[in-house]
Amino acid sequence: MQNKHLWIAVGLTVALMALVFVAGWMTGRPDGHEAPVVAVSTPVDARAVFVPGAGQIDALRRGVPVDKEGHPPPMAHVENADLRRARAYPMQPPTIPHAIDGYQVDRNSNRCMLCHARANAATFQAPPVSVTHYMDRDDQFLATISPRRYFCNQCHVVQTDAPVLVANQFRDIDSVLSSPPAAEE
Repeated sequence: MQNKHLWIAVGLTVALMALVFVAGWMTGRPDGHEAPVVAVSTPVDARAVFVPGAGQIDALRRGVPVDKEGHPPPMAHVENADLRRARAYPMQPPTIPHAIDGYQVDRNSNRCMLCHARANAATFQAPPVSVTHYMDRDDQFLATISPRRYFCNQCHVVQTDAPVLVANQFRDIDSVLSSPPAAEE
């Protein structure tokens, strides 16, 4: 008896789903059963940094209306100056001051370590990786780079000439400490 009620419920559910599908299909079709006409418009130049107006949040489309096709911004160029950048906060991973296109960093090989391994750093005049990269999670020193520090791009990034997308007033701790205290009113 219970199986009969179950089959009836399943049948009614399937019939209701089919009815909803057909109703949606019929109301969603354009008149005359023709393919919808897509208006061709000129693309909007979205290469400039978009600043949203009051109450508008549009970071992903960069000011291009939804019904328009925008031009992608140009690719940023990697800085290749080999100059160390100042760090903004203590323990910040240093940025990579050179291009790394084509570097192989995978399970079998780490191209970064050719120059930055402690044994080779003096030869290549490269800064050696920190001793913390040779420590496991229990602070025990290892003979080689720790597996959790092996993939350099998890923390270290190359610098590009890309424009700043979000304005900010960030100041590093040294500039905050060196500036005179604000006068109280």
